[in-house]
Amino acid sequence: MSEITDFDALRRALAENAEEPEGPARNARAEQLLAEAEKLNIPLAVIEALGHQLKVYNYSSEKDRMFVPFARLLRMWDERPEDFDEYETHSLHWVFKWMSAGMLDQPHIPLASIEKWLGEMEHRYRLAGHSERAVRSAEFSVAAHIGDLARAERAYAAWLAADRDAMADCHACELHGQGVWQVRCGRDAEALQLWRPVLEGEFTCAHEPHTVLASSLAPLLRLGRLEEARAHHLRGFRLVRSMESMRGAYADHVEFCALTGNEARGLELLAERPAYFTDTGHPRSRLDFLAVVALLMDRLTELGLGAQRVPGPAGRTWTARELAAHARAEATDLAERFDRRNGTSAVGDRIRARMAQRPLEERLPLGVRTGRPAPAAAPVAAVPDVPGEPGLPDLPALLAEARRLSQTLRPHALQAWAAVARAAGDGAGLEPRDRAEIADHEAMARGPEGLPLFERAADLYAEAGDPGEALAARARAAYIRALAGEVDAALAAVTELYDQVLALYADEGTGVRQTASVVMSRARVLMRRVHEAAAGGGQDAARAVAEAEAAVREVPALVEGCGGDDVRLAARAAEARAMLAELAALTGDAERAAELFRCSADAYVAAGLPWFAVEYEVQVAALAHQAGDLAGAEQALRAALEHGGPYVEPVGRAQLHLQLAEVLGGRDAPGEAAEHALQAAHWADEAGESGTLGAWARQQLGGFLLRRGRYAEAAEVLESALADLSAETHGDGVVVQAHWWLGDCLGELGEHRAAAEERLKAADLARHWPEQQDHATLAHLAAESLGNAGLAAEADRAYARAGELWRALGNSPFLVRSLRARAWLALGGESGAADARALMAEAIRECASALAAAEGADREELAEELGGTHRQYAELLARSASEEAEDAAIRAAFEAALEQMSRAVAVFAGLGAAGLHSRTGAELGAGWLEADLGRPAGAAARARAVLAAYEGADDGDETVLARREEAAQMLEAARGGEDAERD
Repeated sequence: MSEITDFDALRRALAENAEEPEGPARNARAEQLLAEAEKLNIPLAVIEALGHQLKVYNYSSEKDRMFVPFARLLRMWDERPEDFDEYETHSLHWVFKWMSAGMLDQPHIPLASIEKWLGEMEHRYRLAGHSERAVRSAEFSVAAHIGDLARAERAYAAWLAADRDAMADCHACELHGQGVWQVRCGRDAEALQLWRPVLEGEFTCAHEPHTVLASSLAPLLRLGRLEEARAHHLRGFRLVRSMESMRGAYADHVEFCALTGNEARGLELLAERPAYFTDTGHPRSRLDFLAVVALLMDRLTELGLGAQRVPGPAGRTWTARELAAHARAEATDLAERFDRRNGTSAVGDRIRARMAQRPLEERLPLGVRTGRPAPAAAPVAAVPDVPGEPGLPDLPALLAEARRLSQTLRPHALQAWAAVARAAGDGAGLEPRDRAEIADHEAMARGPEGLPLFERAADLYAEAGDPGEALAARARAAYIRALAGEVDAALAAVTELYDQVLALYADEGTGVRQTASVVMSRARVLMRRVHEAAAGGGQDAARAVAEAEAAVREVPALVEGCGGDDVRLAARAAEARAMLAELAALTGDAERAAELFRCSADAYVAAGLPWFAVEYEVQVAALAHQAGDLAGAEQALRAALEHGGPYVEPVGRAQLHLQLAEVLGGRDAPGEAAEHALQAAHWADEAGESGTLGAWARQQLGGFLLRRGRYAEAAEVLESALADLSAETHGDGVVVQAHWWLGDCLGELGEHRAAAEERLKAADLARHWPEQQDHATLAHLAAESLGNAGLAAEADRAYARAGELWRALGNSPFLVRSLRARAWLALGGESGAADARALMAEAIRECASALAAAEGADREELAEELGGTHRQYAELLARSASEEAEDAAIRAAFEAALEQMSRAVAVFAGLGAAGLHSRTGAELGAGWLEADLGRPAGAAARARAVLAAYEGADDGDETVLARREEAAQMLEAARGGEDAERD
């Protein structure tokens, strides 16, 4: 750290410290700089150092320390106001407002002292000729804080009525304060309307839109504007995360998590800022923070997680229940200190209401990964209210409900039969038919392990006098064997059962439902043989398909027209159509397959069984996607989501939403695509697939948000996705794309160093790919980010690497662009004008060489690039002239620049109408160079050439209007120069 030896060095050091992150380290440096300023024996140096110290204290957790430097500044002003320059005079009066708010935020400062200070502020502002707007704003803050609502309303009206002047807070801060008052008065919609210009970026400052975004969260939730609330949380938290002084806004984001079922994310936020529990320099924001900590911990305790370990004040471990009690006690005590000072209960009332809030949403998906602190309840089969002894299930009622669910093919039928089995125990006292059905459904639930139970069920069905159902149970067992890989044995068994049931059916010994069950089991087994044979191909595969198709067609032939109200028979016919669709797909008839899958799905829906349609609608979507029919794919996926409803498992819902998101993205509907990707991420989290399917959904969501220009939200989501994405699980292409998109977001947000890091990570992964286009593009983008971050040397190396890749790929336009970029970097660096000119000349040679060898459309692109390079070379030569010491050298640089600009004109002219705007722009550039060289006639000729080029052009074209205006200005200036020459 260099010693401060003069005022300029002090100012540089103050400016550097101002750019450091908020916090104790910056504050300590400000104190050191004040000590250095005092050694200079320059009053203004001390004034500036005190002002800097006051500012860094105000923007930190040590706000209570700003009163001392302000008191010293005020004393210096009273003693020698002439020591203050115009800026410091303004600053001194400006921070009067900070003192007013700062006193209010410290409960140990008496209210009488605050009121006295308001009078002092009003007096000094009047002496300085300032409006009373800032004074009335400060008075409003005091009245609102202590709960004097009548005085607050009067001060509020006077604040808005007073003229804005140099002492008024910026528009953004004023609108924030006005909106907060509207919220307090129960006018959420009015507050959001007031905040709109801040939220849309019309008004900004160091703390806005940070605090407006945070303050808007609860009003948006109360108004049901959930998407906006989610967006404001993601965007706003990113802004306040690194700012130590934003504890109050940070608390709003923790509160948002507690009110929206995002308790786990709330815990993550607490873990990021442990000092917020204990920093005492700003009691008012600490009070708000402790209140929402209590709110969040109470919510966790309600969810049965009171014993869960949570982040809390350092020095010990905390459970949610313990931290809730601690935070509530601390908040209550602190609120009482404010109320004792104020003589009202306003602060305590507000804090108690805040801690007592109830969730406004059960779960609002955010798109970022957060584990659910409480496991979601598993769906259970409905059990009817039945009479009987309290606490004991009624077995006949359970049986009736299970039969109803299975006979109508309702979801959770197997769970209902499991409840029957638990209630029945060993089955003593039950009829054989009852025991048969219990065993049959338990076998279905257990898969291959249930094969003996199918045999038991068959024996019991036979004992109950239902030989057809006994054959159906054994046929189901055969299909399970086929699924386990025993296809030949299964086929032999089911063929025998098939012959028996047809004979029994012909003798009217069983019904169509039992017969259809065996016929369907045989068809299913034959379908398994098709899949086995398909791997080998040839005649065996063709024969397997033919036999399976014949077996499948027997099902609708048997059941259609016989079903009546029996949905099980309608389901058999629908399943048969799906099997025929599968066979058509296997034989390459995709169009026929899609038609049959649609028929199957429609049949299930018509039978009142829409949840069975989902699988086949997904198949329709896949086939439509393969055929390039995105509209058809979208329609099928929407139907699948509609028909699946709550019956599809979370992982299935996640997959459906993600597929639809991808289709909508392909149809250029990123807004709706983002909503479905968000839902996909949510359901993946619910399914416990956050790190796999969830990460993929978040990656897609980030991309869609990026396409919509919602860069802060996209960055937050992509950072969350990258924590889980891996090349092994998701593929390196997905990981590269996530880094790439994140780099784009960070670049748009002005975080250029971070953008460069992401692009370099992506480039490092892509450098191993056989195709190097992406590697080259990412290296080039990283170079741009490095340059924007002010890292010229690193940017030059990255551009050089990109240039090598572009050369290897034969991409001359981008090679030329990399050379031009390096030339501009060299001009501003240590190497200076000589290296810059050499690089720009190399760019021209490369482009000219490529143009000479190009054909067709490539020639036009390269000609445009060559013209642009000549023009940039001219601009570089003109700009570098200021570095030359001699007038002759400056003139020579301008002559060289004019030559390059003239070449640009010639190249663009060769492009005809396509190069018109580029040619006139270069012509005007050449004209100004002519003027700088003292050649008004040449400048006038250039201006006339531009005006002639646009004769009869569209007057509504903005470029045309701008060119004409500039040419007219040049012509006027040239005439003045010619007149001066004649004089």
